[in-house]
Amino acid sequence: MTKAPYPTLRIRLFLLGYALLWVLALPAILLYIRRRARKDADYGTHLGERFGRSHGRLPDSVWIHAVSLGEMRSATPLIRALLDRGERVVTTHFTPAGRREAAAVFAREIAEGRLVPVWVPFEFDFAYRRFFNAYRPRYGLVMEIEIWPRMIASAHRHGVPLFMCNAQYPSKSLARDARHLPIRAAMMTGFAGALVKSDLQRARFESVGVTNIAVTGELRFEQPVPQALVEKGLALRRWFRAEHRPVFAFASVVEGEDAIFLAAIHAARAEHHAAGLPAPLVLYIPRAPERFGAVADLIRADGLAFARRSEILGPDLSAEGVPPTIDVLLCDSLGEMYAWLAMADRVSVGGGFTPKGSHNISEPLTLRKPVMVGPDIHTIEYPAKEAIAAGVCRHLASPGELCEALGPHAPLPSRAQIDRFLSEHGGGVDKTLAALPELLAAAR
Repeated sequence: MTKAPYPTLRIRLFLLGYALLWVLALPAILLYIRRRARKDADYGTHLGERFGRSHGRLPDSVWIHAVSLGEMRSATPLIRALLDRGERVVTTHFTPAGRREAAAVFAREIAEGRLVPVWVPFEFDFAYRRFFNAYRPRYGLVMEIEIWPRMIASAHRHGVPLFMCNAQYPSKSLARDARHLPIRAAMMTGFAGALVKSDLQRARFESVGVTNIAVTGELRFEQPVPQALVEKGLALRRWFRAEHRPVFAFASVVEGEDAIFLAAIHAARAEHHAAGLPAPLVLYIPRAPERFGAVADLIRADGLAFARRSEILGPDLSAEGVPPTIDVLLCDSLGEMYAWLAMADRVSVGGGFTPKGSHNISEPLTLRKPVMVGPDIHTIEYPAKEAIAAGVCRHLASPGELCEALGPHAPLPSRAQIDRFLSEHGGGVDKTLAALPELLAAAR
């Protein structure tokens, strides 16, 4: 496919209006950051970086844009491989969580001057010009799909090849852009190319004019698994005396799903009792920490015996004494997901029973856990569709199917099936590194 000229007159006119909007909105944006800094002081640090100012230089670097924590975690194995090759890396972030993750994971490389995490510049060309002068990146990789019009236009203007990386174009976004936001799709043609998750995603990006595309799979399958958390999870399963009791994890449950999952817990308990089997221990993991208290009230009102992780376990997941006799452990903590997944026999990922869509299934699959999702999977079409086709993820059309999937006789994929799926769809880091030279050559 021949690449369309960029920027078109239409895009130039849009960028003029977009620049004016940013000038007018800047006081409100700075006020927003100041208010956020009251709750998280890191929001207010290094404000100059948001205008492209830098306290150092890192020429000839590779630029990785990972806006928040999730994107940074998916980028981590790729960044590690780039560093191992002798590259220097600058990472840009919008949220403190993403920046803190980079600072924690790559503390040694930062101290050695091989990696620098900074705030992504505001959407002004002068801010990107300063950023490019400081770091002189040979190319940039934007994790997942982030459409920042000035970032794209400035990279193009200043000769920095910018690629989407680990990218997918969800069907709802594709339909929305075609109907209401065609300029968003047009902006994508300013990328030098894309490294996408599947052949389906390649076709979608090509349909809006993106060229120079390579299929590289899913980087999330290569996120480092924190073995310390896995071992703690297995130890907790023994402490709860659940070696011979099924353990179900409801992970990343969002508001609007609690009634569905609580009903499924009761149904699963009844089915196991009727079959003469031990009742399951349920790990209930709300997505948002601000919901921890409300979810505790819901579980209590529902009549289930439960305990809060924050009240019975130590800060490091240590456990002492006699474990409580409970139906549900409310996992009211952050950063311990791998411990809960390690405990589980089956994992139901939340979000899919709401229009907002299901959350990520990569972590449970990486731990070789059978996983299930609700009806709406537009947010995780890859790898969900491929995982469903491979039989390692169950797509639930209704709450009734969730109850059936938690039954004692529900069919489950074998570990060999999950291993096969991960083998076919893994290797994203190697595939990305192998594809980049050709994509860069084609972008020149």
